Amino acid sequence: MNQDLSLPLPARPEIIFMGTPDFAVPSLEALVANDHHVRAVVTQPDRPKGRSGKPVPSPVKQGAERLGIEVLQPERVSDESFCRVIQTISPDLLVVIAFGQILTEQFLFL
Repeated sequence: MNQDLSLPLPARPEIIFMGTPDFAVPSLEALVANDHHVRAVVTQPDRPKGRSGKPVPSPVKQGAERLGIEVLQPERVSDESFCRVIQTISPDLLVVIAFGQILTEQFLFL
């Protein structure tokens, strides 16, 4: 038996975008260019790179900052404190493109 578990969305749903590598950036830019309301971007924390070992932001973080979108960088999205942050934002949709962490039931069913 198929049940439709979808909920009606508002005309302009609040979106959290989750991604890290450069090939996720065009999707983020397309959402913004098409007037979608991207409330926040979740991406991996800055990581050391090269011989200097200086932390380097992900391409998605760089894109979000360029677009003026809040950036969240949890070590683990399933941490209870981060789940509370997402509950506070209360998004209508998550758009996930190559984020790099496993999204647990605790996170997905807030």
